[in-house]
Amino acid sequence: MDLAKRVNELKEILNKASEAYYVYDNPIMEDYEYDKLITELITIEDANPELKTADSPTNRIGGEVLSKFEKVTHAQKMMSLSDAFSYDELRDFDNRVKALAPNATYLCELKIDGLSVSLRYENGYLVLGATRGNGSIGENITHNVKTIKSVPLKLKNDLSIEVRGEIFMPKKSFVALNLEREANEEELFANCRNAAAGSVRQLDSSIAAKRNLDVYLYYYLGQNVNTQEEALIEMKELGFKVNPLYKHCNTIDDVIEYIKDMGEKRPDLPYDIDGIVIKVNEIKLHDVIGETVKYPKWAIAYKFPPEEVSTKLLDITYQVGRSGVITPVASFKPVFVQGSLISKATLHNEDYILAKDIHINDSVIIRKAGDVIPEVVRPLVEERGIDAIAFKMITNCPCCNSELVRRDGEADYYCLNPNCEEKLINKLIHFASKPAYNIDTLGDKLCEQLYNAGFMKNIADIFKLKNHYNELIILPGLGAKSIDKLLDRIEVSKNNNLDQLLFGLGIRHCGAKIAKLLCRKFKDIDGLMSATYDDIISIGDVGDAIAYEFVEYMKNAENIALINELRELGLNMTYEFGEIKESYFTSKKCVLTGTLSSMGRTDAKKLIESHGGSLTDSVSKKTDILILGENPGSKYDKAKALGIYIMNEEEFLSKIKE
Repeated sequence: MDLAKRVNELKEILNKASEAYYVYDNPIMEDYEYDKLITELITIEDANPELKTADSPTNRIGGEVLSKFEKVTHAQKMMSLSDAFSYDELRDFDNRVKALAPNATYLCELKIDGLSVSLRYENGYLVLGATRGNGSIGENITHNVKTIKSVPLKLKNDLSIEVRGEIFMPKKSFVALNLEREANEEELFANCRNAAAGSVRQLDSSIAAKRNLDVYLYYYLGQNVNTQEEALIEMKELGFKVNPLYKHCNTIDDVIEYIKDMGEKRPDLPYDIDGIVIKVNEIKLHDVIGETVKYPKWAIAYKFPPEEVSTKLLDITYQVGRSGVITPVASFKPVFVQGSLISKATLHNEDYILAKDIHINDSVIIRKAGDVIPEVVRPLVEERGIDAIAFKMITNCPCCNSELVRRDGEADYYCLNPNCEEKLINKLIHFASKPAYNIDTLGDKLCEQLYNAGFMKNIADIFKLKNHYNELIILPGLGAKSIDKLLDRIEVSKNNNLDQLLFGLGIRHCGAKIAKLLCRKFKDIDGLMSATYDDIISIGDVGDAIAYEFVEYMKNAENIALINELRELGLNMTYEFGEIKESYFTSKKCVLTGTLSSMGRTDAKKLIESHGGSLTDSVSKKTDILILGENPGSKYDKAKALGIYIMNEEEFLSKIKE
């Protein structure tokens, strides 16, 4: 047999089958036959490595492992889009465009909720796949891009071009992946976008290959392309997968009608979208209309309002928090909401449920508050059946059966039993969590496992785990390597700043921000333990309830004994001041919405605090600045309504450097 000839035959057959199935959704071959042929090709290539080429479909199986991601400088900046949240904002955009280009028309495309990617081809072959990064510099993910079956490894001609698009995870793949992770007791992905991003950023390409990622391409500037619509058509002819649900619109009214239509179809799409991208169709007009440093003025992204879907409320269960607060939780028939498969949502407290008149077995409306947290909006009372069960708050703790207490003036019920196991476990989980003492190797499940095994009953026991080394390494799912890593991280954590310890102790009303304010004032644990109510109330942003709870905590004999034990175990008990710079942000209250391309939220918070400001979670009249990242949530709308100053990432970085 002429092996080289057979390899070329197999490549042609398999690549054509992949294109038909993954690009055109028109299978021409049974899976059994495909698997049989690719197994033959793998066998030949393994025995004759010189016959394996860059366009071989066996490259999609993965297996390449990187030690780290290389940085890639984009030849042309990958700009983000400005957002519109109302039809009035779209009309304003239209007015700005028509003032400069009266004859402009628009092309509308679905805004796929995934990860932006740039693909570079040389002489027809894929040579580079890169993330957007900060727009100028991204990461080389070529090894993972090759595993996506809808990405052509070789074009139909020998062009040297760059195209851009969105890598995403279909809803079906997302559900299958999370079911697999749940079975393996691994942390679940929050939504399709996070799953896609996590898959693309794997150093081992065989992992990405198993995730069934997909891609739609939307940007290409060819020599004979005059419009965005022509660009999409030409990309499809070159073998790229292009979303077919785009529409050419002559007026902004046509655009709005298209948005309404897609909004209705959105829940039934096999992938997640969070808006519609509107571009001036005529490419020659782009230079006429211009761009800012970050955004093109000839395009805009309309963001859908929070998606609301209906499902059936199956039960109301109860969680016991670390402070003993009892939280009712809605369990409902799993439903997709903005890319996430949701089956639970907090119902907050008794008053909340009664005010909304929520019954078990009701059909209820679910959405994500701020596009993140699942919430029950309302029951569909008009659909209530005879099987509906009115809510009645429990009177005893679901964990220890102690009688619950509701304090005067409060909406919550509490379990006051200091030995309630669920309270104790949640205290350990909180202490080890990232916002608190940040022991990243000590996750929720491990905390519970070590508690149940008897090794960890309180916070001090975390730092005594090293005394049980031989017993720990034989626990299910662990072993010497895992325990070594855990103990090393625990030992390193002893050097954490005092505010992390203070927050980790779980003092009522003492959040991360308050802990930092207290540590700045009192400097060490002795100063904190001897602080009076009047000392604490004199600090700005610290109210009566916080001061009272803090002083009461520090007077309690058990708490004093715990702190002294932690001191003896070697934990840092002083607050190390970072340099506070006088700057534009000094004394300003900031809120961040969306995702910054240059840094994570934690780094942004540290920067703002080091420049004298503070970063809070919610927008209010007291907010001074809203920092706007990509894919912002409802905080943006609220800030606009309150007239709060809004700055984009570029301005934020500029002000930090001043």
